[in-house]
Amino acid sequence: MPEIQLTQAALAAAAAVAIYLLLVALGRWLKRRAGVRLGVLYQLLCLTAAIFIPLTFFPVNFTLLRFLGALVAMLGTVFLLALVRRFFWELYFEKQRSTQVPKFMSEVVSLVIFIIAVLLVLNFIFEVKVPGLLTGSGILVVLLGLSMQDTLGNIIAGFIIHFEKPFRPGDWIILDQRHSEIIEINWRSTRLRTNDNVYLDIPNNQITRQTVVNLTYPDILHAMRITVGLDNRVPPNDVKDALLHATLHAAGVLPEPAPKIYLSHFADSAAVYEIKFWMGDHARFNDITDAIRTNVWYELRRHHIKIPYPIRTLHLETPGTGEPAAPDLTGPRGVLRQQTLFACLSDAHCDTLLARAKQARFGRGERIIEQGHAGDSMFLLLRGEADVLVRHHDTPARVASLRAGDCFGEMSLLTGEKRSATVIARTDCDILEIARPHLAEVLQHQPELLERLSELLARRRLETEGVLAENPSAQVASERQREYTQGFLGRLRSFFEL
Repeated sequence: MPEIQLTQAALAAAAAVAIYLLLVALGRWLKRRAGVRLGVLYQLLCLTAAIFIPLTFFPVNFTLLRFLGALVAMLGTVFLLALVRRFFWELYFEKQRSTQVPKFMSEVVSLVIFIIAVLLVLNFIFEVKVPGLLTGSGILVVLLGLSMQDTLGNIIAGFIIHFEKPFRPGDWIILDQRHSEIIEINWRSTRLRTNDNVYLDIPNNQITRQTVVNLTYPDILHAMRITVGLDNRVPPNDVKDALLHATLHAAGVLPEPAPKIYLSHFADSAAVYEIKFWMGDHARFNDITDAIRTNVWYELRRHHIKIPYPIRTLHLETPGTGEPAAPDLTGPRGVLRQQTLFACLSDAHCDTLLARAKQARFGRGERIIEQGHAGDSMFLLLRGEADVLVRHHDTPARVASLRAGDCFGEMSLLTGEKRSATVIARTDCDILEIARPHLAEVLQHQPELLERLSELLARRRLETEGVLAENPSAQVASERQREYTQGFLGRLRSFFEL
């Protein structure tokens, strides 16, 4: 008998070693050939199965054998879940069908398989009848049901979100008045990130009870609205033009579809306007709305449109309060006299022009004039810096910089030609705009100034064409000067109706 038992023990040990090596080899093959991720639990499964299988053929302690069988079953379930994750979710859905399976769905399936395995172990290994267990433990079932109510509700809500697809990872939504980007949808909750880079974890059951506004699906192009209350004494069309101009030149606002301005309603102390604009990247929402409001402020200041005080505030005005102060003629006159074009004007003429000039402020990044647009005025830069850009083959190139004391736009003032360049404020700029009627008033009182202006324009044309730089004969230069002078003199008389 001892010899037989020794032989059986040797056979059992050899079988255990063989089973262990076979399972380890299987795990390595799955890992290398199929990419199945196996860890320490699989090593424990190999060891437990190598011990359990040979012991089933020997009369050993039944309780020990039962616990070893339960351990093999549960570790085998973990191994099965690893196979399902690799072959079903990753290889079949993601690679073959190019379908990204939500993380919560795979987790719920794994949970169901694991629960089924636990019930099978209880029923077949420990001979615990599950229906009888549930019936005999009614209080426990009720307690578990109450404790799992929120969890089950979140799981069900997660399935609803998955199949109805009201939003997907990467979408921007408005939830509870918060602008957020969907980061991940799992079995219990949805993770979001606001445009302030703050992360939120909201249970799925809570999301399905609220109204979700999807700003990305079915198209990333979407419209947003902001409101502003303005002086109700200003004609609405004037206000709409100012707001539309400010919105169109705000960085990030799409030109197509074009922005729209609506007169929303009349409040106690203001007419409320609504600005509707289109955007394609909601991550820039804060920057775009800031750019619109900034441009609106400058545009309203230039048009002398006020943002009114609340009706309950006592606001006293004296005549002229709030109007732009008369320009200081000392500095601008000196700047104007330094320009070759206006060097022939007397101090009285300069004062007349500057007294009627329109003072305005442009914010950083705003266009003061634009190439190709009609114009009949010139500008005197009092404060700030600006860039001059010329568009060639639809590509703008910076050709000059302007600083305080520089003038620009004089050719349009004198000849009515379209703007030859675009001037953009590099910093906040204060300017004086001298319009055609202002100069016409001066010329009517002193028409001999036309000849002086014609000579200056002719000389500038010659310099532009490079005639003077080529050093032609005095006779050729004089004839060309005379020709251009007569041409500009006729244009000036026609333009100013003199």
